[in-house]
Amino acid sequence: MSTAHLFILAAGFAAGVLNAIAGGGTFISFPTLVALGRNPIIANATNTVAIWPASLAGVYGFRKDLSLVRRWLLLLVIPSFAGGALGAWLLLRTPTKTFELIVPFLILGATLLLAAQEMITRRLGIVAKAHEETAWPWITFVFIFQFIVGLYGGYFGAGQGILMLAALGLIGLTDMHQMNGLKNLLGLCINGIAAIYFVFSHAVIWSDAFVMAAGSIAGGYAGTRLAHRLGRKFVRGAVIAIGLVMTVTLFVRR
Repeated sequence: MSTAHLFILAAGFAAGVLNAIAGGGTFISFPTLVALGRNPIIANATNTVAIWPASLAGVYGFRKDLSLVRRWLLLLVIPSFAGGALGAWLLLRTPTKTFELIVPFLILGATLLLAAQEMITRRLGIVAKAHEETAWPWITFVFIFQFIVGLYGGYFGAGQGILMLAALGLIGLTDMHQMNGLKNLLGLCINGIAAIYFVFSHAVIWSDAFVMAAGSIAGGYAGTRLAHRLGRKFVRGAVIAIGLVMTVTLFVRR
């Protein structure tokens, strides 16, 4: 195994750990591929394909909770697939130079979103309650919102889980196990359809994808064991710090 692939394996492992505990693994895996000289668009597509298998474990872990929210699952799967497919299509039609210019802003936006996650979560219940009397118009809005989340996820993806939790809170869900189960499954749909498109478009570096996938699966398993020791607050803070460092690094490289 080459030195580059050792770095990719380590990045995949770290991304798997972070995704299992708090999310934000893309902050590690994607910049690693770019730093190793991969084209940013191809690196993003490869990262999506590589990280996708590890998310299956999250869906399996919440399978009982998902059985209680089938109504929302059926409603939100449609915009997730549609948005993810459109986002992937747009990515491969974005000029490399343009994507290089906007990537630092995407990472910075996702980092700030992660930093504000707790405040967003606290306000979700208030907003959902205020719209109880106009349920269907509000659900229509959430349907559209989830489509936009899918679009963003198919295009880039870092921080999409936070946006999905926001959407689920806006339809009145409060059980975090159910919300996390839905978030994981909808993320699986978004990234899955995007990954399929990237594969058929020959936009994946398979040697990188296989190595990173192996690392992310191992990291996801290790992350479930580390979760209680480190605590979500500590890991979230570490992810935010990493995101800010990556943002500064990418701005400097421009």
